[in-house]
Amino acid sequence: MAQRNSSNKKSKLTRTKRPRLGTPAVSDPIADMLTRIRNAAMAKHLEVNVPVSKMKTEIASILLREGYIRGFQLVDRGRQLRIRLKYDSRRQPAISGLKRVSRPGRRVYARHEELPRVLGGLGVAILSTSQGVVTAKDATHKGIGGELVGYIW
Repeated sequence: MAQRNSSNKKSKLTRTKRPRLGTPAVSDPIADMLTRIRNAAMAKHLEVNVPVSKMKTEIASILLREGYIRGFQLVDRGRQLRIRLKYDSRRQPAISGLKRVSRPGRRVYARHEELPRVLGGLGVAILSTSQGVVTAKDATHKGIGGELVGYIW
């Protein structure tokens, strides 16, 4: 009679991890940028890197022009946008809040007559218009409306 070998059990296959290539796909890149800035400001980081796009570069230039950040530059051969955050003398961030308004699942548009004021004019509403990415104040002066990207205060 043949003997059965009790070691005929299947061996467990181990899975090898593949190295990650680049950044993972994000369903809302603008919300991702605003979240990275918010988290970096709460953690008191001096700068934060985000994947670059034209829209994000325009938003960063508005943040710089309005005095919410110290500066930004392209790094990693133009694939990352490095944003330098701004703090006051007591190490409090210049940006106290960020909110994404229009999302991929729910777009929000506003005409130039009905553009919102953020915190009674202390904050900034950012719009994407046919003439580029602008603040609500600039859109009102130009007489144009557009998609409400978000609020910064």
